[in-house]
Amino acid sequence: MYRCVSRVLAAVCAAALASTSLFAQAQTHRPFPVQALRGEMVVIQSPDISLNGKPARLAPGARVRGDNNLLQQPAALSGEKLMVHYTLDPNGLLMDVWVLNVAELANKTWPRTPQEAATWSFDPAAQVWTKR
Repeated sequence: MYRCVSRVLAAVCAAALASTSLFAQAQTHRPFPVQALRGEMVVIQSPDISLNGKPARLAPGARVRGDNNLLQQPAALSGEKLMVHYTLDPNGLLMDVWVLNVAELANKTWPRTPQEAATWSFDPAAQVWTKR
């Protein structure tokens, strides 16, 4: 009897693991705020980073979300070149950072500077920027 229960339990666990790995592979486009810009980030030594090849800093309390939307410790990403969307706080420090997944990287048109964002149109429902 116990062997039968343990086999059923093992089968249920295996099915649950398989479904979560399939779910993790099916990445979707997350909603980003209109003020989010795209850039290439490299964590040098947290809070110091390189953003688009220039020195920058993470704000105190900055949130870095991985491509799976889970919070990441910036130190764990040290040395990696990452394509990200980010927002800045009023002092020019990075506040929110999203490491882009495959679906988000496929959306090629995204502003990289505040000047581009000011001259383009954003559809928040579709998460699409249009150059005017």
